[in-house]
Amino acid sequence: WVPPILTYDQVKPKTEQPSPDSYLIDVREPDEVVQGSIPSSVNIPLSVLPGSLYMKAEDFEKKFGFKKPRRDQEIIFYCRSGVRAATAGDIAKKNGYEKLYNYKGSWLEWVQKEGHK
Repeated sequence: WVPPILTYDQVKPKTEQPSPDSYLIDVREPDEVVQGSIPSSVNIPLSVLPGSLYMKAEDFEKKFGFKKPRRDQEIIFYCRSGVRAATAGDIAKKNGYEKLYNYKGSWLEWVQKEGHK
């Protein structure tokens, strides 16, 4: 199984009009996220993703500061270059999540397209 790939042009509108039915999840580690992140994204480091998907909803929200994704909710993963995002999709798929996508260009493409340093 390979998660469907989204392009910058498909991800950009989702950052401008975030929806509670869709999560853009950054799976980079906290020391990478401090360098910047895509607007409206939330962070679950790949290193803790497998365990976090088993957490009770209340515990998840306390730990991460946002509601635990529903299994039928759209989830778009990104990382630095798209590799960890694909791994995150595999992990979520094995945990029963259905609407999974990989923003393959991830942070490197986002910064390039947005004109950030």
